[in-house]
Formats: sequence, C-alpha cells, structure tokens
Amino acid sequence: MTSTIDQRKIRYAVVGLGWFAQEAALPSFVHAENSELVALVSDDATKSEELSKKYGIKHTYSYEQYEDCLTSGEVDAVYIALPNHLHCEYTVRAANQAIHVLCEKPMATTEEECEAMIKAANDNNVKLMIAYRLHLEEANLQAVEIVRSKQIGESRIFNSVFTQQVEEGNIRLRDVTGGGTLYDTGIYCINAARYLFQDEPIEVFAVAASKGEERFSEVQEMTSVILRFPNERLATFTCSFGGASVSTYQIVGTQGDLRVESAYAWQAELKHYLTINGETKERIFEDHDQLAAEFIYFSDCILQDKNPEPSGTEGLIDVSIIQALYKSIETRQPVQIETRDRHQRPTSAQTIQRPPVEETPDLIHAAAPSKES
Repeated sequence: MTSTIDQRKIRYAVVGLGWFAQEAALPSFVHAENSELVALVSDDATKSEELSKKYGIKHTYSYEQYEDCLTSGEVDAVYIALPNHLHCEYTVRAANQAIHVLCEKPMATTEEECEAMIKAANDNNVKLMIAYRLHLEEANLQAVEIVRSKQIGESRIFNSVFTQQVEEGNIRLRDVTGGGTLYDTGIYCINAARYLFQDEPIEVFAVAASKGEERFSEVQEMTSVILRFPNERLATFTCSFGGASVSTYQIVGTQGDLRVESAYAWQAELKHYLTINGETKERIFEDHDQLAAEFIYFSDCILQDKNPEPSGTEGLIDVSIIQALYKSIETRQPVQIETRDRHQRPTSAQTIQRPPVEETPDLIHAAAPSKES
C-alpha cells in the first residue's frame, strides 16, 4: 500500500535563473510527476516577475531573502543553478535549515568547499545530490553496461573531445566565478572516464593553450588531459571554449570499441557506434528530458529515504581531480592523486526517460554560452 508521503510531491525552489535554469530546468517540472516548482530565487526582478507568471509560481525571493525562502515552510528542496563559486555557500545555508539540495556541477571550486557541503548535509540529515544528469541517461548508462559486460573485451583506452565556441562576456570565461574549460566541460570527460572504467585515476597530466584572444584573458582557451587509471589504463581528452561544437567519446577495448556521439548533450539524439571484431552496429537513443529525470530521481531519494548515487563524494572526487590538473598545468609535471574509495557507480537501473521539452523558452536577461546552443 502506498503511504501518504510516497504520494507527496517534493517542493522545489530554483536558485539562480541563468540560461540553463531557464532553458532546461524550469520547463522540465511538467514531466517530473513527484516534484513541484514552488519558488524562484534571483536578484533580477524582471526574471522573477516574468518567470513566476509563466510557470504560475507564487513565491519569489531575492538573494538577500534566501533565508526567508528556506524557512518559509513552502520548500522541501533547492536546485542550485548559481555560478560555481556560490555553490558551497548556498548549499550549506540550505542544509542548515534542513532543506535538501540538488546542486549543479561542478560541486564547488575547491575540495575544502566540497567537504563543507558534505558535512553540512550529514550534520543536518538532508540529502545532497550533484546534478550529474548523464547518470540517469540511457545512452551513457548503456555504454557503462557494454563496458562492464566486456562486449569490447578489456577496456584499455578512453578518449574524448568536448568543445564549443563561448562568446565574450559569458560567465564561463570569468576566473572569479569558477569558470574555465575544466570546470565547465572537462568535468564531463573526467566523470565519463570514471564511470566507464569504474575506477579512479591515480595520476594526471595536463597542458593548456590559448591564442591570446581578449575573451580568454582570465581562463584558458583549451586544455588537454591524460588520466592514468589502475591496471595501466589511460584516459585522454581535450576541452575547449574556442572550437566548433563537438561532444563525443570513445572507449577502446581489446576486442572492440564504442563511440558515443553528442555524448554530453542535454537535448539531442545520442548515438552509439559499437564495433566488435570489425563489425559496426549503430544505435540511436531518442532525445529525452534529462532535467526531469534528475528531479524525479532526487525527489524519490527524499521520499524513500535513499542516498543519491551522484552524491557529494562523487562531486568531491571530480573537483579534486580538476585541482590536480590545474597544478599539473602550473608545474608542467604529472601529479599523483590519492585514490578515494567510491563504491557507488551509475548503472542502467537508474535510467529514467521522460518526453523532451517541446519548445525552447524565450530567455529573460540571459544568454546561451554560444550561438550554437
């Protein structure tokens, strides 16, 4: 018999109303049957007014009123879509008021901030999930199963390219807000290598390059990375804010390989090209509402008192790797990493599919990072 709490919807406040929140998160609540959007937090009065009308939201708050939002009794959880450098503060404040937190990646900009977020969640007995949407997405989870089942033999090599043109003035190009290629796009490549190899890197090396354009005065234009995993496996990737739009990875085993196209996209068909013993099969995965899947999964974790798989520890590991990569860029030397235990990994059992958002909403005082988005 289903209990009352099982039937209740988790009530969310969306904190930060930039491009991704407006285009991806807000429209997805219509597909998240156990979740309800009840509040918006932003310092932009026009955004708050127009978006609250569009989505029928009664409660809007400025950042100064964030504490009022948390203590209002109207909110069970927050989805934090703020610039990276604010993730820690707004997570800790929510946890301290016993509000559950779904925080965008990267989790934070330092390991110390990540650890503070985990401690606040644990101390207040609230759920903390980092928004790794691909941990719920069918094409990536099927890639995990292909590797785990050794269809391509023993996995040996991971390689990825994730690039886009980011326009001057975009927040991703600001150092003070935690921008840069590794935090913004490289994190996807790092995380994919980890969930495909089902392991943690033990040594990293990175180099950065930039042509000296004004837009790259604070962050690197591009970064190339090598991650050494146990059992002598290697992962390599290049991420860039100055290249055409490419989002792909390939994992090579002793008997075959799998290539995933549009691998990291949040709204697109994803494609598998699986080659075994020289024979290639193509599989197309239809576009789905990945943000709705996140809200459904996190709400279910709250309602059923389950620990989310993409936990604070998952976010902490990626941030620690990124910090090691920046150290490698600075020293021009490989950097050893202390391996953390990570027993939870995404599996196909986590797949959640909902229809894609039907139309792209008009943006209010926000812009996509590139014209191609």
